[in-house]
Amino acid sequence: MVELKVSADFAGVRLDKFLRAKLDRVPASHLFKMIRVKKIKVNGKRAQPDQPLVLGDLVTVRGEEQKLLGPATEKPPVAIDLSQLKVVFEDEYVLVIDKPSGLAAHPGSGITGATVVELTRAYLGPKGVKNEFAASPAHRLDRETSGLLVVAKRRPAMVHFTDVFTRHLARKKYLALVKGRMPEARGVIDLPLAEHQQTRESRERRGVNLQDALTRWKVLLQTDEVALVECAIETGRTHQIRRHFAAIGHPVVGDGKHGDFHFNREAKARFGLKRLFLHAGFLDFPHPIDKRRVVLESPLPPELTQALTAAGLNVEPVPGSW
Repeated sequence: MVELKVSADFAGVRLDKFLRAKLDRVPASHLFKMIRVKKIKVNGKRAQPDQPLVLGDLVTVRGEEQKLLGPATEKPPVAIDLSQLKVVFEDEYVLVIDKPSGLAAHPGSGITGATVVELTRAYLGPKGVKNEFAASPAHRLDRETSGLLVVAKRRPAMVHFTDVFTRHLARKKYLALVKGRMPEARGVIDLPLAEHQQTRESRERRGVNLQDALTRWKVLLQTDEVALVECAIETGRTHQIRRHFAAIGHPVVGDGKHGDFHFNREAKARFGLKRLFLHAGFLDFPHPIDKRRVVLESPLPPELTQALTAAGLNVEPVPGSW
């Protein structure tokens, strides 16, 4: 067993981020599994990946110390192509990038090539590490989704953003192309979603654990075949927008996991759409130091505007009007 005491440097940091820093040789997917099966506890109690830690907390990890803390197996270096990293905002504490579709945020099982973590740390060089904290993404953005992603460059910034995103103090808006004509000009999807990380054992014992999930949407452009919608989520469930629109019969176009396979194939042939049509185009958050509002916008990538034109939606939405 490994015991890890939370120091002042990690006070306020989420458990999963703390574990990634302290057990950096263990794949993130395995850490999440260990939390789910209660091999990782905080002060002797069952823990959640997103729970913020407090100074003096004791995190216990069941397992062989040598395997958990020993030197990591050497891996071949990944190719770093900094042209993938489009920086839209940067100061001493915060880096915001416009992430392309297909770029994963974190290394993990099944992930090949460089990720946001590796690209940003290569971009920052020695400035990317201070007081044992290395620059890291401060929130989630699906690999297939493009758009604005915040990277915390300093630990106080990570603590700040953990609180901001947990308490929904930031505003995030997305553009999605969905199948079919929407029945109204705007609406709300208030539909609980099954917990993404729930184990099979837990489902068998307690049933499916449903979590509140709410998505607000409004139509910007549409035809009889597809609709371009603006989405704002008030909860941050895994694949929330994709799962919500699939549940109401209007799946996001290009979604290979929750979408309509046959329509995706048709959209690829007719619209030239080869990716998920979901883009995080608007972000508004309080700065970690002076709390001023930082408002950022990202236009649709060319491959998405081209698909809109091919689908008969020729007017590009103006993010500033959202």
